Amino acid sequence: MVFSSVPFLYYFLPAVLIIYFLSPKFLKNTVLLIASLLFYGWGEPRFVLLIISSIAIAYISGILIDYFRGKTISKLVLILSVCLDLGALFYFKYVDFFIENFNTVIGMDIPLLKVVLPIGISFYTFQILSYSVDIYRGEAKLQKNPLKLATYITMFPQLIAGPIVRYTTVQEQLEHREHNFENIALGIRRFVIGLGKKVLIANTIAAFCSDFQVSEEKALLYYWVFAIAVAFQIYFDFSGYSDMAIGMGKIFGFDFPENFYYPFISKNVTDFWRRWHISLGTWFRDYVYIPLGGNRVSFGRWLFNTFVVWFLTGFWHGAEWNFILWGIYFAVLLIVEKVFLGELLKKSNLLSVLYMFIVIPFSFIVFNSANLGDIIINIKGMLGLLGLPVISGEFIYAMRNYGVLLLIAAVGATPLPKRLLEGFKENVKVEKVINVLEPIWLAAILLAVTAYLVDGSFNPFLYFRF
Repeated sequence: MVFSSVPFLYYFLPAVLIIYFLSPKFLKNTVLLIASLLFYGWGEPRFVLLIISSIAIAYISGILIDYFRGKTISKLVLILSVCLDLGALFYFKYVDFFIENFNTVIGMDIPLLKVVLPIGISFYTFQILSYSVDIYRGEAKLQKNPLKLATYITMFPQLIAGPIVRYTTVQEQLEHREHNFENIALGIRRFVIGLGKKVLIANTIAAFCSDFQVSEEKALLYYWVFAIAVAFQIYFDFSGYSDMAIGMGKIFGFDFPENFYYPFISKNVTDFWRRWHISLGTWFRDYVYIPLGGNRVSFGRWLFNTFVVWFLTGFWHGAEWNFILWGIYFAVLLIVEKVFLGELLKKSNLLSVLYMFIVIPFSFIVFNSANLGDIIINIKGMLGLLGLPVISGEFIYAMRNYGVLLLIAAVGATPLPKRLLEGFKENVKVEKVINVLEPIWLAAILLAVTAYLVDGSFNPFLYFRF
């Protein structure tokens, strides 16, 4: 079950909300836990046992780590729990990748295990790891109630697509959280906006990308617009899901962290990664990069630390070489910026804009390509090495159909709409009008999304690889 589906929007979520708010305070976590397990087991019930096993390991190891604090056994328990969690992630997500590549290198024919990837395993594994490590560091309080820990790990709003919520962020809210009409209204608003971003913008741009891939009249500009469209599709899809998660969290009384902050206005790649998938970037910073020594080491060791973190960041996204290359691509860019390019970009806004306009579309081409062959062809197309014309008839036709949408996406990916709205609200009379029109506008978005979904239009789910 995904957020952008009729069963979730009109059956599952309303039923959960009704039961949740009718339940007494002491049962709310239990209701949320049961709903989350039902949500997760909707497609593959067998994987509920896997996540319950992971919760049990986290619970037991947390107790042992805390009980033996300061002793060697505490560290050994932490290492064992980390190995078990990462071992499960490795088996389900990467074992076939390694077998396939081992066969290619050695020339053997070991059969693939054809393991089915549990949806969201990368997200909840990282949440479990942060809980265990923070207990060991003394940065989180031990959760003695297994139901509350299970509620944190399985919470359906952020279970399958993030953001990665650390236990320390919600540990107090698991015990005591406030429910009021203001937060519920803010949550509904955030959820509907995220839903619109995902269904009305991302899904429609995905249709444009599909048209490009089957086009027989590609052109230089068509390749570039395709690369930019891929970036917008992934952004509105992923940030839309994050908005929906944050909105639902707000309704249930939780404050989830922001996951995106206008990444396409970044002036360099370093800034881009402070704004893109923030919860993942800070996770790798705090649990991998800093423990390795961060940047307070020799230059050679810093290079090593950077490549390790970005190799893992890429590999986290999927068991494919394009994700690894994507991670290494950003590692190289970040190193180049740190060594010399960063200072040049600070001195020239024009150079900064041109630089980001080039490197970011290329990064999304690498990220989105199905294989290395596609990466090479798409990059050649963008560099004008395929002998294609600058424009083509199909490109003109595509821009007539999708040009306005891409322009809306470009504007919507900046703070401009928010700033304009805030500017209008400075006038008291205009603010009153906006407050009246906002519910109508949100209802219109929900109606348009519903029509889109009932029509059975293109509704891809990008997170099955994560």
